[in-house]
Amino acid sequence: MELWKLGVAETLRGYREARFTPEDVLQGLLDRLAQVNPVLNAVVTYNEVEARDLARQSALRWRAGAPAGALDGIFMTVKDNIPVRGLRCTWGSRHYADYVPARDESPIAHLREAGVGILGKTNVPEFTLQGYTDNLIFGPTGNPWNPDLTPGGSSGGAVAAVASGIGVAAIATDGGGSIRRPCAHTGLYGLKPSPGFVSRVDGLPQILSDFETLGVIARSPADLRAVLAAAARRDPLDRLSFAFTDTQRGETLGAEQGRRILFVPAFGDFPVDPDIRRSAAGAARLLEGLGHHVELGAVPFDVERLNAIWNLVGPVGLAWLADSQGLDVQQMTPSLRPMVDAGRSAAATAYVQLLTDVRELRAELARIFERYDFILTPSIAALSWPKAESHPSVIDGVAAGPRGHAVFTPFANAGGLPGINLPAAPAASGLPIGCQLVGPFGSDLRLLAMAEAYEEAFGPYVWPALQAEGSRRET
Repeated sequence: MELWKLGVAETLRGYREARFTPEDVLQGLLDRLAQVNPVLNAVVTYNEVEARDLARQSALRWRAGAPAGALDGIFMTVKDNIPVRGLRCTWGSRHYADYVPARDESPIAHLREAGVGILGKTNVPEFTLQGYTDNLIFGPTGNPWNPDLTPGGSSGGAVAAVASGIGVAAIATDGGGSIRRPCAHTGLYGLKPSPGFVSRVDGLPQILSDFETLGVIARSPADLRAVLAAAARRDPLDRLSFAFTDTQRGETLGAEQGRRILFVPAFGDFPVDPDIRRSAAGAARLLEGLGHHVELGAVPFDVERLNAIWNLVGPVGLAWLADSQGLDVQQMTPSLRPMVDAGRSAAATAYVQLLTDVRELRAELARIFERYDFILTPSIAALSWPKAESHPSVIDGVAAGPRGHAVFTPFANAGGLPGINLPAAPAASGLPIGCQLVGPFGSDLRLLAMAEAYEEAFGPYVWPALQAEGSRRET
């Protein structure tokens, strides 16, 4: 039995039935890490000593019939912009290369209390502000379906780890699509929660405000639910956080039939790869077959205004970080340096206008959700591209800018909405494709229930045929 392939429920069942131990599972994961990480460069800081100690203690607890919590002996990775005590947290930047936090960010502390073991930290682009995964410290991360290509970003290391079997799940962040798009590129499920669903205390500076939330990446919705149930607690030090009762955490919300879904396959004239268009249409038909009312429509908000919001919030946040921390901009990734200049030159009145536009967008989206339960779009506009390139320059024969591949996801972040990636039919080349389902604020559990019903029809996760010495998917 390949223990590294097991999900949360299967692993815990094995512990209860004494068919294997946490030490057995950890050894399988470490063997898998040693096999595939040299190809992928997904995990950049290892935590083997602590993980082995936790596995020993967890095995003793299971033997005594007294697990520490709901996830005792479950192992996962953490994105390298989330502090884990005692492990370096580089944020993909030379400026943080030696930073070792003394405290866990609050969701990590909650997971530890549930018995989770941390395998290591996963690779990110510098300051998690780009849609691929490469930096000046560790270099690029490859996609398990084809390691010459990117898994997207900024959670590229996280999805590469989960997709290839390095941990059952990954803890990551999403500030503009950084969970949903990488999940689409690797065939995974990933939830970008509502602001406050997962509290955030003792984290790095939040340069994207509440646009960025902390969520989970996994191979199944059931694993997503199990990890979120442990991580998502209200924290009085996070004024955005809101409480869920234990009953609400576990509810399935029924069969999730008859939902009203607005399907938007394109955002105006922005190009979309033909394989992605076909795959998204297939996902819409699958949801319709599950008893939902799917309506084809155009993008229901001003995309140009959304882009203006996005083109300002990142540069201003990065410029503030650079100036407040005294960072040497010349030590940054070259493509980030103009962003700092743009942020520094932005007028205060422009930022106030951004805040006004965000409020208006959120009100507009709230009105849309009076008519629809969910919005369905592709998660990505382009298939994976070479891993050392920041973005594809052409999509469907049309020139594309740095965020052309990422056009679909940022509205959920600016809108303060939850969104989940659903794997869809792959491209003709075999590369994964995904669609996002976005709901109103606070509909996180309903999105999980929708994903659970979707998975029953779509089927279980399909593993990439990754070989330790190869760099191509077998076809």
